[in-house]
Amino acid sequence: MSVKVILFGATGMLGRGVLRACLRDDTVESVLAVGRTPLGVSHPKLRESVQSDPSDLAAAGIDPAAYDACFYCLGVSSVGMTEEAYRHVTHDLTLAVARPLAAANPGMTFVYVSGEGTDSTERGRSMWARVKGRTENDLLELPFRAYMFRPGIVQPVRGVPSKAASHGCSTPSSDRWSPSCGGSPRTSSSPPRPSAAP
Repeated sequence: MSVKVILFGATGMLGRGVLRACLRDDTVESVLAVGRTPLGVSHPKLRESVQSDPSDLAAAGIDPAAYDACFYCLGVSSVGMTEEAYRHVTHDLTLAVARPLAAANPGMTFVYVSGEGTDSTERGRSMWARVKGRTENDLLELPFRAYMFRPGIVQPVRGVPSKAASHGCSTPSSDRWSPSCGGSPRTSSSPPRPSAAP
C-alpha cells in the first residue's frame, strides 16, 4: 500500500522532521509541501506549492480526494500575541485547511501538531491552551480520521536541525507514536482529555 501526503509547515523544525520521515518511508508515494517559503530540498517524491496563503487549497492545486493523509505542522508562539491574533493563526487558518479536506475526502487521515497542556475544556486561564483546545475540538468534529499530537518538549540537536523533530512523528502508514518527545496523541475515537495548562 502506498500513500500520498500533504504537509503544511515543512519549514519549521517539527515539519522538517515529518518531511524527512515521509521521504524516507517506502510506503509514502509522494509529498506535497504547502508553505510560504521554499524548502530548498530536492527529492523525487517531493512537490512544493509556495504561496502567501497556505489555506488557499485551490491555488495549491490540491485535489483532496487524491491524498490519503495531511500533516498540519504550522504554528507560532503565543508570546506577545493577542488572543485574537493567536486564534486567527492557530485556529482559523487550521480549520480553513481542514474543513474543505474533510468535506471532500472523509477517508483522509489528518494529523495536527498541538502541544502538551492543551486545554480541551477551553475554559482554562492560559490563552494558548484554550485556543489549542478549541482547535483540537473543532478538528475532532470533522468527518475524517483526526489525530491530535501533543509533544511535551522538542529538543533541537546542534547541527542536526531535523533529527530531533523526526523522532516524535508517526508516518501516515502507521499509528505508532514515539514517546521520545513527550506528550501524547488524542484521536477522533477518544473522548476529550481535559488537562491543566501550564
